[in-house]
Amino acid sequence: MNSSEYFKGRGAQINPNNKFFSNQYVQEHVEGLDEEFLGAEKTQFIPTHPKSIISRSNSPDLRFERSINPYQGCEHGCIYCYARNSHEYWGFSAGLDFERKILVKHNAAQLLEQEFRKSSYQPDLIMLSGNTDCYQPIERKLGITRSLLELMVKYHHPVSIISKNVLMRRDFDLLRELAARNLVSVAVTINSLREEVRQKMEPRTATASARLKLIEGLTGIGVPVMLMMAPIVPGINSDEISDLIRSGADAGAITASYTIVRLNGQIGGIFKDWLYQNYPDRAEKVLHWIEACHGGKINDTDFGRRIKGDGHMAESLQHLFKLSVKKYMNNGTLPSLRRDLFRLPDAGTQLGLF
Repeated sequence: MNSSEYFKGRGAQINPNNKFFSNQYVQEHVEGLDEEFLGAEKTQFIPTHPKSIISRSNSPDLRFERSINPYQGCEHGCIYCYARNSHEYWGFSAGLDFERKILVKHNAAQLLEQEFRKSSYQPDLIMLSGNTDCYQPIERKLGITRSLLELMVKYHHPVSIISKNVLMRRDFDLLRELAARNLVSVAVTINSLREEVRQKMEPRTATASARLKLIEGLTGIGVPVMLMMAPIVPGINSDEISDLIRSGADAGAITASYTIVRLNGQIGGIFKDWLYQNYPDRAEKVLHWIEACHGGKINDTDFGRRIKGDGHMAESLQHLFKLSVKKYMNNGTLPSLRRDLFRLPDAGTQLGLF
């Protein structure tokens, strides 16, 4: 694909076949096509009607068991996103479809309140954005994430958020209330301070400087913040670990975490296509270094290693990370959020009996 055919504002440049489909579209004879095989389509927002809203996981690699994703697919277009593969379960591609066919859960707040009001419900931390970003661009119009936070305030329920979108500032009023009761923490994702890297790797996201200001704002209203460096890609942003942690600490982040990129499922082909188009001079080396962190493979499914990697490359990155966190963040940690404040707002009234 030449530069004139590059889909600006998109991460993926291809739409690989859905592995669940027995047939696939292929471009074999370009001269026989009446129209472009792939076009620069506008984003579509597709309503869905789930019967439940809280997802549960027992993965040892996650610090949470419950999560809510108001949206499936993400217009941010981050080329590395592990959630791309889940789009295939909806009948779409993990490539361009993931970025421009967004499934929307309009009844998310209604379903969550139904969960909270069950007599058997036991409160525990809920993560917003366990899979896709709850503050992606369409949230500005739909406000589904805000409606979920309103319930967290109403029921005094603990919540954690991970996002890279500064739209979160809109909800500072709710986050301030939750922070006052030790019911919220936030992870802000930044994986490069270099704008040219961000534009290629995460085409529809806020700049690093804007995200650092978001951290400052969150800290100012009492919300504990983690800097999330995800993912670290050897040979592209791996040299920025120390600078990222220092910048995050200066903005107010009290701790940090990171992952090393892994290219599971369809993401391998999508990422390789992107890599050769954007970094042709180092593509082979980058892929080799990724493999060196994951037992000689780019698709790593082993718990633990799939997140932090192993081998000499991964060990050197982990060493640099630990030294930087100790130096700039004094080995800080996020506080445990309270679970004991949960209540039905109408408890003790006749309405509370139903």
